[in-house]
Amino acid sequence: MNEERYGEFVLVRRHEQGRVAELVLDRPKAMNAVSTEMARSIAGACTALGEDRDVRVVVLTSTHERAFCVGADLKERNSFSDADLVRQRPVARGAYTGVLEVPVPTVAAVHGFALGGGFELALACDVIVADRTAVVGLPEVSVGVIPGGGGTQLLPRRVGAARAAELIFSARRVEAVEAGELGLVDQVVEEGRDREAALELASRIAGNSPVGLRAAKRALRLGQGLDLRAGLEVEDAAWRAVAFSGDRAEGVAAFNEKRTPEWPGE
Repeated sequence: MNEERYGEFVLVRRHEQGRVAELVLDRPKAMNAVSTEMARSIAGACTALGEDRDVRVVVLTSTHERAFCVGADLKERNSFSDADLVRQRPVARGAYTGVLEVPVPTVAAVHGFALGGGFELALACDVIVADRTAVVGLPEVSVGVIPGGGGTQLLPRRVGAARAAELIFSARRVEAVEAGELGLVDQVVEEGRDREAALELASRIAGNSPVGLRAAKRALRLGQGLDLRAGLEVEDAAWRAVAFSGDRAEGVAAFNEKRTPEWPGE
């Protein structure tokens, strides 16, 4: 298993011959609170992973035993002047949009606290796997701000406008079982199995066509919020992008020859 570090607080591990990349939040002394430096490292790692044609899936994990990520580093923020906060904003946004714009499927493995920006990092992923210790929420209005890492846009896309409003306005924390029932997370597993389950899912995903995976994600993301007719045009464009690819030819051949595909990735 290969490892590569991005700054002090972000680690990338490679699995499945490099097809699965594990993006690890590794600031345990601060429960993975996202500082300016950490935000910059998350964005840099996401850019590199998106450009790596060997990567088919990214799994977002944490090294802290009791937290996925507790959100923005409020101790750092407390020392900021207004000018500092303005300067830091694009860096902070870069971390969340970096995860959101990874062009391959992404899976978050959540345990313990995933609050504020921590939950927004998970929401930026395509699928969220949580263990029974998970506690999620967007409590920003309780400290005088709003979810600013995509929460006001991503949460209603998951659970609907009214449910998102209730959760954001109340600032309440939601434990794993209820989070699963409400659709805040997609899969709830036994305590300590979030990373294992997320990597298992990633392994299944990674067996599929890399061209198909990128195109399917693009269609899913670009189609969100469009009316059906426009969404179907997005889907058709994505289909045309893969229909004449080497992966499509190999997939059809492998199916007819009853063998495992050897994807060319183009």
